[in-house]
Amino acid sequence: MGPLRIGNVRKPNETMRLIITTFVGVVLGFFIGISFPTLSLTKMNLPSSLFPSIDLTYIEDNYSGLSTQALFNAWTSLRGNKGLPAPSYKFNEEKIWIPTNPRGAERLPPGIIESESDFYLRRLWGQPSEDLTMKPRYLVTFTVGYAQKNNINKAVEKFSENFTIVLFHYDGQISEWDEFEWSKKAIHIGARRQTKWWYAKRFLHPDIVTSYDYIFIWDEDLGVENFDGEEYIELVRKHGLEISQPGLEPNSGLTWQMTKKRDDTEVHKTTNERPGWCTDAHLPPCAAFVEIMATVFSRDAWRCVWHMIQNDLVHGWGLDFALRKCVEPAHEKIGVVDAQSVVHQSVPSLGNQGKAENGREPWEGVRERCRKEWTMFQDRMINAEKAYFEAKGINHSNAMTP
Repeated sequence: MGPLRIGNVRKPNETMRLIITTFVGVVLGFFIGISFPTLSLTKMNLPSSLFPSIDLTYIEDNYSGLSTQALFNAWTSLRGNKGLPAPSYKFNEEKIWIPTNPRGAERLPPGIIESESDFYLRRLWGQPSEDLTMKPRYLVTFTVGYAQKNNINKAVEKFSENFTIVLFHYDGQISEWDEFEWSKKAIHIGARRQTKWWYAKRFLHPDIVTSYDYIFIWDEDLGVENFDGEEYIELVRKHGLEISQPGLEPNSGLTWQMTKKRDDTEVHKTTNERPGWCTDAHLPPCAAFVEIMATVFSRDAWRCVWHMIQNDLVHGWGLDFALRKCVEPAHEKIGVVDAQSVVHQSVPSLGNQGKAENGREPWEGVRERCRKEWTMFQDRMINAEKAYFEAKGINHSNAMTP
C-alpha cells in the first residue's frame, strides 16, 4: 500500500476557525453597509463594460427602496431601537386642499401661511424674534430725484422713528443718498422715469403695508416748515379721517379751494367752490376730496384705493375724484388738516423726464399723457359701474353717482 497523502485534509480546529471568520466578516459587512446612505448605481461613473446588459435604473427604482427599508427594520429590531434618533415628524400622504386659503396656497396647511409682510429691516444673525427693537407704525414714501435731496432731507426730519421711510428713485441715483445718516435705514427702490403711482401699485400692496396704521404717499416738492408727522397723525385720529392731506399754503399755486389751508379750524371737510363746479355739496370738489400730491391713507382705505389704481395709468389723474368710493360716508372721512400745512413748490422735476419730440418740450408730452389718463380713468369707472348695475338688473342711470 502506498503512503497516505494528508496534505489537503484540514484539521477540525482549522475548519471551525474558517467558519467563524467568514460569519464575522459577513455580519460586520452587513452593519457597515446599512450604516451608510443608499448608494445610487446610476450616479456612479462606472464603465458600461462592467454591466453590459443590466438596466441599473430599473434595478434601483424597483428594489433599492424595498431593500433599504427592510435592512433598516432588521437593524432596528436587532438593536432594540437603541441609539437611533426617532423621526420628529412623519408626513401624512393625505392631500391638502383648502379653497379659502390665499390663491395659489390651497395645498398648504393654514398654520404655515404668511400672507402679509412689511418693510422692517432684519439682521442676518441672532434670533429672528430679537431683530426688531421697535416696529414703526406709519409709512412715508417719497418719489424722488437726487436734485431734490435737500428738500427731502428737510421733509424726513419732520417724521419720527415711528415712521418707516421709503424712497422711490426715478433717476437711478440711489447710493448717493448715503450722505444722509437716515438714508442708511431707509428703503430704496429704483426704476428710471417712473411715477409714484407706478411704484405704489407694484410695491405697496395692502398685504405688504398692513403693519402700518397710515400710509403717506407724497411728492418730492413739498415745503414742510409748518408740519410735524406725529401731530398730523393725532389730528387725523381725532377727526376720524380715513383719507386726508395737509392744508396747502395760499401761495402754493392752488387749483382747488378744498385743499387751501384755513386759519380758523384744525380740519375742514367741505368748501364753497366756484359757481357751477359742484353738483352736490357732499361731492367733489366741494367735499370728499383731496389732491394726490400729499395724500395720507388709513390702512383700510388704502386697501381699497390700491385696487382702484390702474396698472397702466401711471400719473394718477382722476384718482382724487374717485377716492370717495373707498370710504363711507366720504364727506365725513375725507378732509384737509389745516393745523398742519405744507407748501407745494411746483418743481417740474419728473415732468422733465419726458421725451422731446415733434418740436415739443419733454414736459408737454408728459402733461398730454396726464390728461389722456384722466379721461381713460373716468371712462373705465363709468363702464365698470354700468356693467355692475346692469348685471344686477338695476337702472344704472339712477343708481350711479357722478
